[in-house]
Amino acid sequence: MSRQTILDTGPLVAFINPRDNFHEWAVTEWSLSSPPLLTCEAVITEACFLLRNVHRGEEEVMNLLEMDILNIPFCLNDEVVAVRQLLTRYRSVPMSLADACLVRMAELYSECPVLTLDSDFNIYRKHRDRLILSITPLNT
Repeated sequence: MSRQTILDTGPLVAFINPRDNFHEWAVTEWSLSSPPLLTCEAVITEACFLLRNVHRGEEEVMNLLEMDILNIPFCLNDEVVAVRQLLTRYRSVPMSLADACLVRMAELYSECPVLTLDSDFNIYRKHRDRLILSITPLNT
């Protein structure tokens, strides 16, 4: 059974980098997801930075976008107020811009789990008090 999924940086990097400790897990989880996987530009930026020294790493990210395996439906301009509120609320965690965008996406696409390696998604809440359905190596 496949599912629509919101994608975080860690599983994107792990999927592309065969030397990543979570590569096999990421490949398996991607196979259970229906393309396109949803993400945001902040995740793409982080992933390209982390993959800059991996052979064809950045190119593979761009290929996934071009082939519509990854899709960026999120527009920060449209969601800046909500994202700013999340960054303020979770300042002590601290929350990255990418995480704030993904939490907002979890609010907008409430049926979609977040595919992540980040344990902070156990702390973050959508709509202030609702758990975010996440898929991590610890809960699969």
